[in-house]
Amino acid sequence: MINSNVFDYINVLDKAADASWTRNEVLANNIANVNTPGYKRQDLNFEAELERALGHSKYRSMDQKVADLKEKHLKPRVINDYSNFSYRTDGNNVDIDTENVTLAANQLKYQGLMQGLSAEFKNLQMVTKSS
Repeated sequence: MINSNVFDYINVLDKAADASWTRNEVLANNIANVNTPGYKRQDLNFEAELERALGHSKYRSMDQKVADLKEKHLKPRVINDYSNFSYRTDGNNVDIDTENVTLAANQLKYQGLMQGLSAEFKNLQMVTKSS
């Protein structure tokens, strides 16, 4: 990450994009294991970590909260989702339709994050040109 207040939002968007990319890999792994007996679906828990970190100090502006995130370690965690649940007799709990929809939604999120990063860099470029 870049260490400057100018890049606070860029750093958070970068972390979120990395987490989204990793979630894509986790979801693809679930799809690849749809027929593996006993396999338990996995997911990535980044949004909850980000929400917890941003909500930690209620009475601060979003700029202050985002600035504080650079010192915190936002690390996405891979979790076993519904590990005690299985609607199949082989113990596998991956539903291919749910995984495909979740994968598509995550890909849209990643594209949005990349567009956000691009917009932030365009803003920086505009500011540096006008200086």
